[in-house]
Amino acid sequence: MILGLVKGHVVSSAKVDALEGEKLLIVEILAATPEGLQPTQKHLVCIDGVQAGEGELVVVVQGSSARQAPGMEQMPVDALIIGIVDSLQAFGRPLEKQVA
Repeated sequence: MILGLVKGHVVSSAKVDALEGEKLLIVEILAATPEGLQPTQKHLVCIDGVQAGEGELVVVVQGSSARQAPGMEQMPVDALIIGIVDSLQAFGRPLEKQVA
């Protein structure tokens, strides 16, 4: 699983039929460090499975894990947002949801 920050959305007027009606979001992968969450400058285009929005901290799965989610079995998906983070703890303490 990947921790990420929703940075924006993708609009695609031409796509395979299976993706019709699916919201695509740009997510920056984050690194959890003792100093807090750090941006990595690496991004993914993800299908939004939980109605996430820009600026939200999310959990992303890739590959076969993404296709195991309900309704995704026949979807050409490699990255799927499966959760919106309410709080997190690492290195023995709570981490702020704010990205440094």
